[in-house]
Amino acid sequence: MRNTRLMFAAGMLLAVSFSSCKKEDVTPDLSLNKEVAVAQATTVATNNWMTSLPDNSSLAALSIPGTHDSGARFEPVSGTAKCQNLTIAEQLEAGIRFLDIRCRHIGDAFAIHHGSIYQNQNFNDVMLTCTAFLNNHPGECIVMCVKEEYDATNNTRTFEQTFDAYVQTYSSYWSLGATIPSLGQVRGKIVLLRRFGAAATPKGIDATAWADNTTFTISNSNASLRVQDQYVVPDNTAKWNNISALLNEAKTLNPAVLYVNFTSGYKSLIFSIPSITTVSNSINPSVTTYFTSNTHGRFGIIPMDFAESARATLIYNTNF
Repeated sequence: MRNTRLMFAAGMLLAVSFSSCKKEDVTPDLSLNKEVAVAQATTVATNNWMTSLPDNSSLAALSIPGTHDSGARFEPVSGTAKCQNLTIAEQLEAGIRFLDIRCRHIGDAFAIHHGSIYQNQNFNDVMLTCTAFLNNHPGECIVMCVKEEYDATNNTRTFEQTFDAYVQTYSSYWSLGATIPSLGQVRGKIVLLRRFGAAATPKGIDATAWADNTTFTISNSNASLRVQDQYVVPDNTAKWNNISALLNEAKTLNPAVLYVNFTSGYKSLIFSIPSITTVSNSINPSVTTYFTSNTHGRFGIIPMDFAESARATLIYNTNF
């Protein structure tokens, strides 16, 4: 999503680019077991809300709070690269179950970047955080979108081969099936949503046909996705209209389709300086208002900038 080059003045011009298992013989239930869910709704906590849901619930049938550019907490100029206040560990504790991980391939390893900006952590740090959370909460799962970010340098192997090396290290935690699983199939696992090319498949849910800065459909023989990812936001009202349109579509249309609805974006200011907070300060209150009124239903994965526990709770409570 973030291949656009953005310029801003800070004594000099700095370029920042944004982008924003084998199949089991279990057929996921595309609707939740309402009686079980409602009976348990009063006991769920932010760090174990999935645990209360039936095993046969398809991930496509859930409302899942997420973060856009989950590791982006640092920036050289305010408003230009930081997308989250919470660490990834804090996000998971707050109820976030979708992580958007942007990896620069450097020295046969992955460094977490937002555009050109290194985010002071590496992919192994992300994996240690995620596996520790899953060890403590084995009834949960994490959907992780992995995308290559910024310029690759000093490598002797492909991005895919380096990813495979991480998978080998943490093999017991990954779910790499190409189909959308049921929750029971992936408790304690990281479900890969793959935005990088792969020579060997299956290797997660294939999202390589990602369109740029729009609402689109990805459909193949294994999975169907509907995605809203308008990240260049000249008008917050138009952005919100796109978000709410996909929320309403997810609530009413095909429960087998995995919806991914990014509430994130940036507005270009003078000298093309990107402002992330100009968008998030407008859109996040609208998300809160929407889910204060829409308290039940399937709304899909909702990756946000500057996610926090109260908004995440409103989203996941719609499952009960």
